[in-house]
Amino acid sequence: MNKENKLGMGLGALLSTPNKENQNNIGVQKINISQIIPNPSQPRKNFKGKELKELSLSIKNQGLIQPIVVKPTTDNQFQIIAGERRWRACQLNGMHEVDCVIKDFNDTAILEAALIENIQREDLNVIEEANAYKGLIDIKKINNENLAKLIGKSSSHVSNILRLLDLDKKIQQMVINGDLTMGHARALIGVPDAINKANEIIEKKLSVRQVEKLTSEFKKNKEKKTPKDPNILDLEKELSDKIGLKTSIQFNDNGSSGSLTLYYSDLNQLDDLMKRLKKQ
Repeated sequence: MNKENKLGMGLGALLSTPNKENQNNIGVQKINISQIIPNPSQPRKNFKGKELKELSLSIKNQGLIQPIVVKPTTDNQFQIIAGERRWRACQLNGMHEVDCVIKDFNDTAILEAALIENIQREDLNVIEEANAYKGLIDIKKINNENLAKLIGKSSSHVSNILRLLDLDKKIQQMVINGDLTMGHARALIGVPDAINKANEIIEKKLSVRQVEKLTSEFKKNKEKKTPKDPNILDLEKELSDKIGLKTSIQFNDNGSSGSLTLYYSDLNQLDDLMKRLKKQ
């Protein structure tokens, strides 16, 4: 089953019969391009100039095959729900009007649609993908495992992508810019002085294998200091996948007692965890 069918809320769903609780279908019409504004909550921030020019040329030669989905706002303007890249390409062509599907989405439905549209893109970089995953987890109040089922990916893939958000924002931007690959970034997770190491990778054009060798000594020393039973590591991974949070299990010296630690990255995750615990 492909991603579009698994998600069930791609652009095809945006153009289909609306869910009356979330939206009202107002119609399709040509709208002056100056009346259209981007969505400030759009997860995708990086639009490559070369690809925009290629899309612009395609639209110029073949027309806008897929209309832009917009929501009416105040002052006779329309906010983009899906299709900002096409809107930008149309601007490059100097077009005055574009075909739009007009939907009156609520704010939650707008963000969810934007997140899913981004996940379905083939050229999405891994940081944008991670932010889209996190956004859907927050909106739908689901864990990593349930998200993996929703988007047709493995739990390990989702967890590995989300871990990239633990990196410093500067390193994340290096990935977005294409200076570092996902392999480079993964090797830097949990490594001290990661930003300087990232700059060294770029300056020396190190391969992923070279970076893994560079950081392996630190990781090996860390493992030696805190050896952990493989069964406990498996249990930690199972718990992390179930609840969507990083977990750590530590035993006391006697082995009969210990502690379970849950790590949250923001207050929304903490609030969601507290609500789930109170329901038990």
